[in-house]
Amino acid sequence: MLEKIDLSKNIDKETYKKIKKEQSEKLGQLQRQCKEAGIPVMIVFEGMGASGKGTQINHLIQALDPRGFDVYANDKSTEEERMRPFLWRFFTKLPAHGRIAVFDRSWYRQVTMERFAGKIEEEDLPAAFHDIQSFERQLTDDGMVIIKLFLYISRQEQKKRFKKLDSSKETSWRVSKEDWKRNTEYDRFINICEEMLQNTDMDYAPWTIIEAEDKDFAAAKIMSCVAECLEDALNKKRLNVGTKDKDAPVRSESFQPGVLSGVDLTKSVTKEEYKKEIDRLQKKLEFLHSQIYRMRIPVVLGFEGWDAAGKGGAIRRLTSHLDPRGYKVYPTAAPNDIERVHHYLWRFWIHVPKAGHIAIFDRTWYGRVLVERVEGFCTESKWKQAYQEINEMENHMANAGAVVLKFWLHIDKDEQERRFKERQNNPLKQWKITEEDWRNREKWDQYESAVNEMLIRTSTTYAPWVVVEGNCKYYARVKVLKTVVEALEDKIKEVNNRT
Repeated sequence: MLEKIDLSKNIDKETYKKIKKEQSEKLGQLQRQCKEAGIPVMIVFEGMGASGKGTQINHLIQALDPRGFDVYANDKSTEEERMRPFLWRFFTKLPAHGRIAVFDRSWYRQVTMERFAGKIEEEDLPAAFHDIQSFERQLTDDGMVIIKLFLYISRQEQKKRFKKLDSSKETSWRVSKEDWKRNTEYDRFINICEEMLQNTDMDYAPWTIIEAEDKDFAAAKIMSCVAECLEDALNKKRLNVGTKDKDAPVRSESFQPGVLSGVDLTKSVTKEEYKKEIDRLQKKLEFLHSQIYRMRIPVVLGFEGWDAAGKGGAIRRLTSHLDPRGYKVYPTAAPNDIERVHHYLWRFWIHVPKAGHIAIFDRTWYGRVLVERVEGFCTESKWKQAYQEINEMENHMANAGAVVLKFWLHIDKDEQERRFKERQNNPLKQWKITEEDWRNREKWDQYESAVNEMLIRTSTTYAPWVVVEGNCKYYARVKVLKTVVEALEDKIKEVNNRT
């Protein structure tokens, strides 16, 4: 790709001034239209050292309303960022609908500069490319416009610019030993960039190569490219106005695969057995918590289940002996105004735990394929694509070393009714029961169908579902703790074996 680029392209000053004036006016108008249409935009600047990324970003944003964009300079990751999956720091910076985020270097640093420096193993590259592809596809499927610009200059031009920067005390700090090494081994770095471009040049997020030796030519091309992409996004948005995917239909196939129908809800333990076992497991978990903190192992636990199935009680027993500084419980309700203008996974990504910590989600990202599917809050195409998006998110967490477990607390309809009535009759528990809980019971069969499909399509080796027989609360709490203990022990053993 890069070897065919003509770096001699240039533009005269008068032509540049004319293009700049036209494109600046156009970009300002397009920014306002994208804001009105609720289109989020990410503009990524990558490329060679000294190719002028900072200068070109400054040229571009001069045409935009500063109240509508953010610029992120992504240098080496901080300690806080290194303790989370590498895409975390970018997912947390996603622009809201109608806003623009500009990235001076991005998630591509890992597969270019860090690869060159030997900070990523070659065997880990396929997974890294896959994570990047799925990240960008998820965002574009949700309506994000991703504009990727690679600024390209020759070895000779780069060397000349480095020397100029090095000659002044005011600018010498901008050239590092790593920069000079990449210039010395220019061909190796170019080959790394070539492979990155080839693996991530996708139709939903293509690369645009910017011939950057002539700065005016580069600026004119960048402004024109961004304007064209925004125009294209607006045209596509207009074409979709007035058309709407059908709401998710409720499937009632007679031979639909079932998981819940085979669950034995008669399983139970006595109160005495429960007390003895729960005490043993809680003490064991207390010890394991200190070990995963020391070994920097992150843990993600998700709880789903029927209303009144016992999620809260199981979480309380799970956390009772944990150091409160090392875990956090996140209850998930309907998205608020800020969450609604972001990708639906954004509000969960911002709570991904750092290494050595535990994040517990009381209801999770699976709302997209459960309540949103059954209640018609999203279209069929949206909840269908969510299975893959969720699997990819959990895979990325697991690739970063996390233990990921998901629990479905299962009870039968009669047991749920009994617990609902008990809550209604107990003044201390009445707050737990709402009209919506009773209304949801009317859609039990529809929810059961959705749960069956969810369990089948998203239970993976790296993030398995554990169905918990919950008619007996004692049995359910013991099973949850036992499962977590065994998973942590297995992970600790795996890490020790590697080291």
